[in-house]
Amino acid sequence: MNSTETCFSLGTLAWFQHGIRDMKDFSAIEKKMLSAQVARPAIDALERNFQALLRNESGLIPETEILPAIDLPNWEEISSKSPSFDPQLLGQCVVIKLNGGLGTSMGLQAAKSLLKVRSDANFLDIMVRQITHLRESSGNPVRLLLMNSFNTSEDTLHHLQRYASLGLAAASDVELMQNQIPKLDAATLDPVAWPQDPDLEWCPPGHGDLYPALVGSGWLDQLLQAGVKYAFVSNSDNLGAVLEPALLQHFADSGAAFLMEVTRRTAADKKGGHLAVRKSDHQLLLREVAQCPADDLDAFQDIDTHQYFNTNNLWLRLDSLKETLSQHNGVMPLPMIINRKTVDPRDKTSTPVIQLEVAMGAAIECFSSAAAIAVPRSRFAPVKTTADLFALRSDAYLVSDDGRVMLQPQRQGIPPNVILDDHYKLVDSIDSIGMPSLLDCRTLRISGPVIFSADVIIRGDVCFTNTTDQALVIPSGNYENTELTW
Repeated sequence: MNSTETCFSLGTLAWFQHGIRDMKDFSAIEKKMLSAQVARPAIDALERNFQALLRNESGLIPETEILPAIDLPNWEEISSKSPSFDPQLLGQCVVIKLNGGLGTSMGLQAAKSLLKVRSDANFLDIMVRQITHLRESSGNPVRLLLMNSFNTSEDTLHHLQRYASLGLAAASDVELMQNQIPKLDAATLDPVAWPQDPDLEWCPPGHGDLYPALVGSGWLDQLLQAGVKYAFVSNSDNLGAVLEPALLQHFADSGAAFLMEVTRRTAADKKGGHLAVRKSDHQLLLREVAQCPADDLDAFQDIDTHQYFNTNNLWLRLDSLKETLSQHNGVMPLPMIINRKTVDPRDKTSTPVIQLEVAMGAAIECFSSAAAIAVPRSRFAPVKTTADLFALRSDAYLVSDDGRVMLQPQRQGIPPNVILDDHYKLVDSIDSIGMPSLLDCRTLRISGPVIFSADVIIRGDVCFTNTTDQALVIPSGNYENTELTW
């Protein structure tokens, strides 16, 4: 999200302050959610944000109210001391993968986790491989939950049928269903009506929905009753986010209720949310760009001052989560994010709407014993673009027997930088162009349509530019530190 999507103009805010907000209540929204059988915790969570909207709360966090997060524990230093590990802890942990995305930005209409990473494996297959390895190596029943959306549930469960013998196929074993909430008509704050396509009247509430979904589905109580104390949560497209047994041991020994994995920001991350410390009570918090006053934007983007960003790899104590929810009447008090769109995102002339969202990582400020730990960049390797996927499919990466996707050792932790032009925005466009060797590639830039022959090897920095509309066949051979234009 960018600031133009998430923040209202001052004029719009003033309109709320002096206009319709003084007359609104939540009843119409609640009625719609109840008729759709949305669980009560999700309704209560949305009502909290709706009331904040009516109160004209901005959610802004000025630079003057925070301090940089510094001197965090470093996982590489901790793990170098070979910490001991109790294998029984794995039986007390559930891995939760956020699996609600379709990957529409890459032209997909199915669950993003079904994208092929290797010829014989997609994201979902690799997740299962990781879980089965942990089970077999420890002798403990490591659990897997997929937080699916209504868009991804059917495709995901169908694919998992091949793992029925592992107890990873039935919805009752693996599915945590994400809630849906009504989009609000920006002019009236009523649930928007869109008879042309009623599905577009609804939206996901952001990954902060994890908490009401765990409660409303009954999974939180079910896990606690089964002796599961810990949860490791991450995005399904982040193949660097593997349940690390020694990190689980560190979390368990720390006594923290919540642990966020963070990593150093680079220039490419300067617009992403960063970790900070609130001056008033020294509580850790997460500040997103939508929560940054315009005058503080330069400070927000200063990666030397605010050094760490949230990888969205989180560790939770489930008993502490239940206690925190009880203290707040069943609702996690997460900061509200206002997202302005149109009811049909493909039609900018359709009705303007407000989507009220929450971020999962913002819960770090809800636990007094919350902590953060600096992890290597390798634990944050999301696939957001076709360029990311193209690199991941190359020989610069390997998939180990335990399901870890990692760079080849000779790359020393540095991935190849692949830059593709608009010819390659959709997955189909990279499926048919062949795959060169990127083992020794530093940067590969492709402009225009190309097809790679077998045995093309890229070394160093290479740029192919085809200025014609006809696909260019790149002959077999070595290409090293060169720019070729046709």
